[in-house]
Amino acid sequence: MDPVEINAGAWYLRALRDDERVTDVPALGTLVDADVLGGDPPAEAVVHAADGWRDGSRLTWAVCVPATGEMVALIVLVPDDTTGTARLVRATTPADGADGALDAGLAAVGRFADGALGLRVVE
Repeated sequence: MDPVEINAGAWYLRALRDDERVTDVPALGTLVDADVLGGDPPAEAVVHAADGWRDGSRLTWAVCVPATGEMVALIVLVPDDTTGTARLVRATTPADGADGALDAGLAAVGRFADGALGLRVVE
C-alpha cells in the first residue's frame, strides 16, 4: 500500500520522511519513545515505517504543522486483518503550540481505518 496523507483540520498527517527537503529524524529522537520505534534509531525507524506501508503491517503518520511540515506527534496504526481490527499506537504531543494535534490525528486515522480499510479500532 502507498502512504496515505490525511488532512486533519489544523493538522496534516503524512508518512515519515528523511530526505533532502524534510527530515523527521530529530523529532523522532525527542518526541517518540524508543519502544514505539521498535527499538530502532530514528533514521532506521523512517526506513522501517516505509516498509510497514509497503506490506500493510504498520501504517505510520507524522502529525505535522501544515505551513512548515514540522512533525509534532506520531501515530501508528497496526492492522489485524484476521480480526478486522486495528490498534493505535501514539506518541505524545509537545506542549509548544501543538495542542490538539494528537487528538485530531487520532480521530482522522480512526476514520481512515474504518472508512477506507474497513477496520474497527481497538485500544
